[in-house]
Amino acid sequence: METKVKELIKEENLLHQGATVLVGVSGGPDSIALLHFLSAIKEEWNIRLIALSADHGLRGNESKQDVEYVRNVCRMWNIEMVETFLDVPAYKRQEGTGTQLSARNLRYQFFAEQMERFGAEFLALGHHADDQAESVLMGLTRGSNISALQGIPIKRPFAGGDIVRPFMAVSRDEIEAYCMEHGIEPRRDPSNEEDSYTRNYFRLHVLPLLKEKNPNFLHTVRRLSDSARNDERYLNEQAEKLVDAHVAFADRNKRAEFEIESFAKFPIALQRRAFHLILNYLYNSTPPDLSYAHEDRFFSLISSSRANASIDLPLGLKMIKAYHSITFSFAAELDGSYYIVLQGPGTIELPDGSVLSASIVREPLEDSRYAITYELADINWPLAIRSRKPGDKMRVKGMKGTKKIKDIFIDEKIPIGLREGWPIVEDGKGNILWLAGLRRADSGSGGRDGKFLRLQYDKNSNI
Repeated sequence: METKVKELIKEENLLHQGATVLVGVSGGPDSIALLHFLSAIKEEWNIRLIALSADHGLRGNESKQDVEYVRNVCRMWNIEMVETFLDVPAYKRQEGTGTQLSARNLRYQFFAEQMERFGAEFLALGHHADDQAESVLMGLTRGSNISALQGIPIKRPFAGGDIVRPFMAVSRDEIEAYCMEHGIEPRRDPSNEEDSYTRNYFRLHVLPLLKEKNPNFLHTVRRLSDSARNDERYLNEQAEKLVDAHVAFADRNKRAEFEIESFAKFPIALQRRAFHLILNYLYNSTPPDLSYAHEDRFFSLISSSRANASIDLPLGLKMIKAYHSITFSFAAELDGSYYIVLQGPGTIELPDGSVLSASIVREPLEDSRYAITYELADINWPLAIRSRKPGDKMRVKGMKGTKKIKDIFIDEKIPIGLREGWPIVEDGKGNILWLAGLRRADSGSGGRDGKFLRLQYDKNSNI
């Protein structure tokens, strides 16, 4: 085992001479074996070794005894140690997160503080090949993105240094054998034998079956993870070049735009990654309700033959197609502009709090300032409810030719501050049907199926 670990350390540059190395130690087999291994090579690498141990406040005296065990081991092996108490139950109540996530958040916060305190280059953790296989399997059950195959990184930046996992080259069984060989009696967490947690279920039931069918399964997963990680790194680099060259960001990275023709020339693999890079730039942190469905809609929007369309993303972000370009923008950053699609009858709330509805009726109700009726057979779906664009014109009822929307606003003496967000209803061919509350377009011939479209605008009285 020692040979495998040393080879991985050299291959992945997990240590360097004279480094300060912190080790997360729970007292279990993985972490205590890692502490022992690093202690054994301490002089060879001239490293300063410091153990970090935390009582998470979840198992009463057992948690305290785990920390005490680590303390005694460090004293016996002449290793520096920092211990702490993490009030996970209180954090759960405050943040509303689950036990495992709460414990992890507090633990990594503690790790980061100690990395900065000691100016440490590395934080070594005891994850191993079985953990990697479990993570890959769990990732595959949650989604279809290739990133799921990468599993746990062997090395990643953290708190001014790097998290390193030297045991990723060895299995749980090899670590247990290492403990026996060196007379190490680790602590055991009884909750690891319960399958109520997803990871435990995979460890106890799924992974043993796969290892039985393929004794080299752990090695296979590691090779797969390494390949996926290298491929992703290269493809992401290419996607960054795509974004740099073809995507324009504005409004302090709250708005992005690209031309569809130039973007679509790139392979789908790069377009997909560019989409996620754009979202990474626009969001401060990726919202949890962002899903693969949004990615599918993105590609549908690009390939759509419709000149104008939009898609809502989480947290008020919109993807808007306007002829040959795609724009990403937050509703609050649009300076009154918006674009909302109605695929059929329905009601929408506009950014200013006004409401516009479309319904099917059986008789041609009389028009009023805030409600109009069209022959349903004359309507080209979907409808778009949007703010005005430069050069907007409409064919006004009772007039020959078209009239500029700008001139209608002037005729109606609409204040300039209200014009940008005033709702315009247009059909699927881009024809303006209604400048809500002001003018409607000419009706078609109609009268073919006895059904009518009723549009109603309930203006927010506070504006």
